Amino acid sequence: MKTIFARLLKDESGATAIEYGLIAALISVALIAGATTVGDSLENVFNAIGGELTAAETAL
Repeated sequence: MKTIFARLLKDESGATAIEYGLIAALISVALIAGATTVGDSLENVFNAIGGELTAAETAL
């Protein structure tokens, strides 16, 4: 029984899988944050263009 526990304590394959999972989670969070920032910026640009088009339409 002691040998089983000793072997489990020395086995690092589970730790490696957890580390890869954490790295993937951090990358996902960074991608979501970046996409949100870019999306907000694009929304502002399109709103500005829409305002200009509306102003140009009423000027005619």
